Amino acid sequence: MTIERRRRRSPDLDKPIKVFDFFSGCGGASAGLRAAGLEIALGLDNDRDAARTFEANFVEAEFVCADIEEVSEESFDGIVDRLEGHPVLFNACAPCQPFSQQRRGEAEPHDKRLALLNDLLRFVRRHRPELIFAENVPGLRDGSAGRKIFLQFTRMLEELGYRTSHGVVRSQDYGVPQRRARLVLVASLLGRVDPPAKTHGPGTQRPSYATVADWIGDLPQISAGESHPLVPNHRAASLSPLNLQRIRATPPGGGWRNLPPRLLPASRKSGFSGFTDVYGRLRWDYPAPALTTRCISYSNGRFGHPEQDRAISVREAACLQTFPPDFVFTGNLNSQARQVGNAVPALLAQQFGERITSHLAEIVVDAGTRPDPSRNMTSESVCEAACNHA
Repeated sequence: MTIERRRRRSPDLDKPIKVFDFFSGCGGASAGLRAAGLEIALGLDNDRDAARTFEANFVEAEFVCADIEEVSEESFDGIVDRLEGHPVLFNACAPCQPFSQQRRGEAEPHDKRLALLNDLLRFVRRHRPELIFAENVPGLRDGSAGRKIFLQFTRMLEELGYRTSHGVVRSQDYGVPQRRARLVLVASLLGRVDPPAKTHGPGTQRPSYATVADWIGDLPQISAGESHPLVPNHRAASLSPLNLQRIRATPPGGGWRNLPPRLLPASRKSGFSGFTDVYGRLRWDYPAPALTTRCISYSNGRFGHPEQDRAISVREAACLQTFPPDFVFTGNLNSQARQVGNAVPALLAQQFGERITSHLAEIVVDAGTRPDPSRNMTSESVCEAACNHA
């Protein structure tokens, strides 16, 4: 199917970048990009709770709650027209579950989530945003289920005139208190965007990584099953009497291997060799492991509080994902945890947003007001070349 291309004037690179957040979830990437000075124009997701969270925190943006395959690329014509003169960034952090290591490299061949990036290309072809930012699990590029899709996606972007760069980054290298490896792709019609320099870890000005204590150490104490009356979303899941005994027997940084035989889960008594990071506590002085959609469940990961006898609260999980403290989540407790676990760490997105902003500033400084045609084409000329090529 041929997608009609709409003409846009070359943007004023001194104006704020406007963001269209596809697969937005609750808005982790948008929170980070907004902190970097970008302006959120639109969010799109099919999760109604996440939609309500996004709308509550980004009142300046429009929102479309629908499956992307059911949304026509023409439906965004009006909002794109209203942003004439601004650089536009399409953010696309598609659902990662088909490519997650927890799926052990396998994915259902008919899982429609495998084709979501192709849906995004419909909007790219029509509207030609100057910039694209995409984040996913490393398995999208390296796993058997995702490699073909990712290579096809990057090849199509390059055929449309985009310069792409991509690689696996570690969130802890950018100040996120979490060991979370992510595949990040940045594409630009205005020239290659190199990733931001690492801010934390060996060889940087901050040789130590951010820790759990740095981000949740000051939150007030609560018990399992309780909510704090003054801190939004500072609510912890209840624990069964047996799990309460287990967590009391678990030291900071410990897990099910520290439990006495009488408290071992049945699946661990028979020499279980699967995931070991369950029934565990965090450590104050280390980054957290990667948060999942069950990040407030003591039995589903190393999500026990370092010293209080409970799993971490939604607010604590959100802090470990580096959401700002005034970011409020809607929905029931499990939905809130799912939204947090699915989100892009806000600080990671902020670092890339700042790098993208400096990329545009470098173009302005190097070439006056527009890129040097001998080095990088303007968005208008690139779009024209891409249209002729197609």
